[in-house]
Amino acid sequence: MDPSLSEFDTFVRTRTPALLRSAYLLTGDQHLAEDLVQSALARTHRAWRGLHETGNAEAYTRKTMYHLQVSWWRRRRVAESMPGELPEPRRDSSSDHAHQTALRLSLRSALLKLSAKQRAVLVLRFFEDRSEAEAAELLGVSAGTVKSQTSRALARLRAVAPELAEMYVLEGTAR
Repeated sequence: MDPSLSEFDTFVRTRTPALLRSAYLLTGDQHLAEDLVQSALARTHRAWRGLHETGNAEAYTRKTMYHLQVSWWRRRRVAESMPGELPEPRRDSSSDHAHQTALRLSLRSALLKLSAKQRAVLVLRFFEDRSEAEAAELLGVSAGTVKSQTSRALARLRAVAPELAEMYVLEGTAR
């Protein structure tokens, strides 16, 4: 086997869980997230030789995911909704599972009440810690659009899930 292809295989095996988490947050659906990651990885595979040499494979894959998601919005296609489980990194078993489950369920429910664009902006800004300019570039929109979508999304989250703010205060993570 070509050494660069075995390196692609390693990339896929190690980075897919993180890519799936981001894709799930973008789509709100486990099956659509899997489709999004698979499509992005297929495009990454076609460009692998150049990407591997520069070390930008993950950035390319993530940017491809965002562009594919924006393309899917623009087609205004009706998305299937097959609820799945959010892939989570393994946590210490001593944590309060009931509290974590309640938080995940509240967050999932609240995120599903946002538009796809609003979810994408929140994922980029807060889950992936991107700047407004980076998020705008990745989504192919203006920085003003990112700002307005972020503001609307946060206001909507506050309205539909006020318990999320209370949970963060209880955990001592409010800023």
